[in-house]
Amino acid sequence: MIRRMIAEESLRYPWRMIASRRSSSGSSSSSSSAAASVAVNSILLRSLKDHYLQVSKMTPPPKVGPPSSFTIVKGALDGSGPVLKRTYGNEEISVSVMRLANIMPEGSENDDENGGINQLFLHVDVAKPGQTKSLHFLCGLYPDALGIHSVSMRPKAENLEAIELPSTYNGPVFQDLDERMRDALHHYIDERGVNELLFPFLQAWVYLKDHRNLMRWFKFVGIFINESS
Repeated sequence: MIRRMIAEESLRYPWRMIASRRSSSGSSSSSSSAAASVAVNSILLRSLKDHYLQVSKMTPPPKVGPPSSFTIVKGALDGSGPVLKRTYGNEEISVSVMRLANIMPEGSENDDENGGINQLFLHVDVAKPGQTKSLHFLCGLYPDALGIHSVSMRPKAENLEAIELPSTYNGPVFQDLDERMRDALHHYIDERGVNELLFPFLQAWVYLKDHRNLMRWFKFVGIFINESS
């Protein structure tokens, strides 16, 4: 790959390669290696800059707000914690989201088609005051439906460091529960506003987070390469 990039560079800027050969004809092998390294770094930096500018010009998705009962967690775009929170009676509901591509291996038949985000995974925690554990739902969210994958009891986020976790029982396989209980759990989470109405906001939010992460990657890799030149 690097050799091909250098070859392309020589076709675009032949005088640079000619000058490089002339200047290195009487130099040591170490100076030749240094010159090659500078050339590779230059090509890589130019490519990173081009991609950064290209990504920066991408049109963001339309601005969408979450359902009125939820509030956006401050700083969520820069972190890996919950995105949305709300209260329901004396309960605190928090919702974290990730796209399918971050869970399933590339090339899986469940990959989002055409690079679109048509399926999201939600981590939903229902916490009550005075309780050391919360009720945790892992859900698949689609434009027109929400499905529960598992239900478990987990330590609250603030108690994770204080509690030692041996191998914990995470509850039965959700599909092994009888239909009546599965329906009741779906109704339970729907009452708390966790349903397909969250999809438009969370879809747009994931697009923005992916875009921001990609921009940062191009930027910080470029800074690292440039400083090591």
